[in-house]
Amino acid sequence: MGQANIWTYSGFFSSLFSGLFGTREMRILILGLDGAGKTTILYRLQVGEVVTTIPTIGFNVETVTYKNLKFQVWDLGGQTSIRPYWRCYYSNTDAVIYVVDSNDRDRMGISKSELVAMLEEEELKKAILVVFANKQDMDQAMTPAEVANSLGLPALKDRKWQIFKTSATKGTGLDEAMECTELHVHV
Repeated sequence: MGQANIWTYSGFFSSLFSGLFGTREMRILILGLDGAGKTTILYRLQVGEVVTTIPTIGFNVETVTYKNLKFQVWDLGGQTSIRPYWRCYYSNTDAVIYVVDSNDRDRMGISKSELVAMLEEEELKKAILVVFANKQDMDQAMTPAEVANSLGLPALKDRKWQIFKTSATKGTGLDEAMECTELHVHV
């Protein structure tokens, strides 16, 4: 079970970036508000199972290798006091995974404003944007289309983006991510 999950995540990243960067190490940021599921996603990627987590104060970083692809994945804490420091980590970022709690309707506006501010940063102009509409296993979850509209993704100009419905705790919704083809070409 756990092994299958790590291959699913690795398959997603392999599909997303194969042929794009060759064999050099890629730098990926996992961002989003506190409680969105960023650290759970990171450790599913790293060890293929759910790891009990506490709120990230600062950051977690892991190097993940799959076939000839090597990823340096940075999971930055999402609390209000930490978000201003996200920009300290933007340099040399190849992709951003923006994780959204699909049940947290009350904070979707805050999530959008943080995303918009992030995308305006010069250092992220060429970064691929992948949004995980997370916690889809919960009954009140917004659909990926609702999340995309709430974040203003359809209005983005000059930015390739993709959104996936995920449940980090269940390990579901990632097969679709493996089929991602739109982001193979760097913008």
